[in-house]
Amino acid sequence: ERPRQQQGGGNQQSTSSSNSQSNANSQSGLNSQASTATTSAISIPITAPVGGVQFTQPPQTAAASFYKIASSQLITFGWNLTSLFITPSQLTVSAFCSANGNTYPVGPTDGVIPGTATQVVWGPYSYQTAHPQQPLIIASYTLQVMDAHGLTGIPAPGRFAANSEMTFALYKPQTYTPLASWTCNGCSGASLSAVAPPVVISLIVTFFAMLLGGWGVLRRR
Repeated sequence: ERPRQQQGGGNQQSTSSSNSQSNANSQSGLNSQASTATTSAISIPITAPVGGVQFTQPPQTAAASFYKIASSQLITFGWNLTSLFITPSQLTVSAFCSANGNTYPVGPTDGVIPGTATQVVWGPYSYQTAHPQQPLIIASYTLQVMDAHGLTGIPAPGRFAANSEMTFALYKPQTYTPLASWTCNGCSGASLSAVAPPVVISLIVTFFAMLLGGWGVLRRR
C-alpha cells in the first residue's frame, strides 16, 4: 500500500508541474499580445498640426462660386487630406444655408463618403427632385466636411478637424420672356424725375456760358 501512496504523490507532483507550465504559457501569450498591441499603436507628436481637408476644387482661397440648379448640372468639390496620422473611417459632407437654417446632404449617398475620399460630386437638381419637401433656394451656402465628431469636435494633433470654410451659391435659370412682354423695373416715372434735375441744371449752365461768351465778343467790337 505504501508504494501505491508514493505513486499517487508522484501523479500529484506531475499534475502540479503541468499546471505551472500551462500558466507560464498563458502568461507568455499575454505578454506577446501586449507587445503586439504596443507595436501597432500610433504615436502622434504633440507638435503635429491638426489634420483635415484643404479644398482644391474650387480653391479655398477663391471667391464664392455660383452653380446652376438645372438638369445634368453637377457640382464637384475636391480636396486634399492633410496632416492626418489617423484617417477617419467616413466623412459627412453637407451644405448649410443660413437664409433658411436648413442643412442639405451633399453627394449621391446622403452625404456619407469614405474617410479616404478626396472629392464628392453633387447634383442639386436631382436632390431637389427627390426632396420636394425641403427644396434648395437661391442663396449662399457653406460646405461642411466633418468626421464622426461633427462640427463641435475638439481639434487635436494629427486627427481630422471639421472644415466649414468653403462657401458657394446656387441660382435657378429664369424662363424666357419675349421682348414685347418684358418690362423694366427700374424705368419708372420716379426714376426719370430723379434724373431730370441734373439735366436741367446742365442746360442752364450751358445757356449762361454761351450768353457770357457772346457778350464778350460784342464788347470787343
